[in-house]
Amino acid sequence: MQIKNRQQLLTILTLAVIGLLVLDKIVSPPLTKLWNGRSARLVKLKADVKNGDILRRSKESLRGHWAKIQAGSLTNDTTAAEQQLFSGLNDWSQKSGISIVNIVPNWKQGADAAYKTLECRVDASGRIDQLSQFLYEIETDPMALKLQSVELTAKDSSGSVIGLGVQVSGLVLTGQEAKK
Repeated sequence: MQIKNRQQLLTILTLAVIGLLVLDKIVSPPLTKLWNGRSARLVKLKADVKNGDILRRSKESLRGHWAKIQAGSLTNDTTAAEQQLFSGLNDWSQKSGISIVNIVPNWKQGADAAYKTLECRVDASGRIDQLSQFLYEIETDPMALKLQSVELTAKDSSGSVIGLGVQVSGLVLTGQEAKK
């Protein structure tokens, strides 16, 4: 009688081990993949919640910055926008004492229809202190401008007169983004 019970016990243990092996090799991998996917999703959701909380806390600052950008953008009318930029360039050149030699405007439409840019190539000359004052005036003006490139070249052998080539981009908000 003990042998029969032992055979039944061994049969049950063998079937249990085979069942565990089947669970380990067939059932466990999809469940592990599902578990890891959910864990990764939870990590992403926690990061999103953290970023959302940061954005929520800095909402007023971001809105104020966006309002400042909107206020400084050029008008949506192409002629008036060019006039705005030319007027600014004239004012900055008078304040700094440089002489502008050439201005070449070029309109660019971005990938997004909400904005376009007015890019101007400005060639000027003056002393280094005048040119640095001119660049300072551009950078500190509330107009939504970006200096794309700056080139300096000597115009005389002593280096007292320097040529300046500047690529300036002005932001023009179109459509509903523009509040002018």
